[in-house]
Amino acid sequence: MVRHGQVYQAIKEEHEEHGYSIGALCKLGHVCRAAYYKWLHRDIPDYESKNEQIADEIEKIHMKYPDKGYRRIRDDLERYHGMQVNDKRVLRICRKKGIKSTIKYSNNGCTRQAANPQFIAENVLNREFIAEAPNQKWLTDVTEFKYYTGIEVHKVYLSAILDLYDRRIVSFIIRDSNNNALVFDTFDKAIKENPGATPLCHSDRGFQYTNRTFHAKLEAAGMTQSMSRVAKCIDNGPMEGFWGILKRERYYSRRFTDRNSLVKMIEDYISYYNTRRLQRNLGILTPMEKHEQYLAAA
Repeated sequence: MVRHGQVYQAIKEEHEEHGYSIGALCKLGHVCRAAYYKWLHRDIPDYESKNEQIADEIEKIHMKYPDKGYRRIRDDLERYHGMQVNDKRVLRICRKKGIKSTIKYSNNGCTRQAANPQFIAENVLNREFIAEAPNQKWLTDVTEFKYYTGIEVHKVYLSAILDLYDRRIVSFIIRDSNNNALVFDTFDKAIKENPGATPLCHSDRGFQYTNRTFHAKLEAAGMTQSMSRVAKCIDNGPMEGFWGILKRERYYSRRFTDRNSLVKMIEDYISYYNTRRLQRNLGILTPMEKHEQYLAAA
């Protein structure tokens, strides 16, 4: 009976949804009609009933966040739905229900290397992507998004700063032009919202970051500048990783046809990422929870 459980379940669902004959469905499934009815009227074990409850919640999470794999679904079940389950159980249910996360896409950055850089910093960060406290190490970069009006393609650019301790987005600016002002204003916003912060500030060698004015801003704020080596995206790995997460979860599967909806998506996602998106490398906390936990203990 256990061996044919999925067949019996399919017969039950097809009969209830479409009214197909039980006899015909049993014949199609190569199972005995009497065995089906015995299964139908059996006492449902507690574990099976619990699995159905878990499966219902999993399907709701998947419908709302199709990008989430079984590990992130499990974390949401525990944190937001009060269900204590392990990874393997969630994986089995996901496989049974045919639930898979959306495909990962590669991230194509838009940073333009400076033809004649005014200032080049050493790679001080040296891929040490761990910090002991907030505002010790910041990463920054720019990426692009497209929207379409008819056959015309338009772009908006997102500049952001990420803190390596709690992985929160410290500040961000969205503009129609990828220029010095975009990066400078992102930096000024971060300083204003984090007074007294003097982190190591790491970027690639984009033209904004090799500009003398940007370097002067960092020096005036008491910060040390660090830059990735040429053609070494991994030197700014966590920042590149954030772009990939954002685009995979909210951008690649959609086609935006106006600027406002695209900008709203980016703003809403960064808020969600900072305050609701659980991360295992943070101890199954959100970036802001990790940040506030540190401040409370200080």
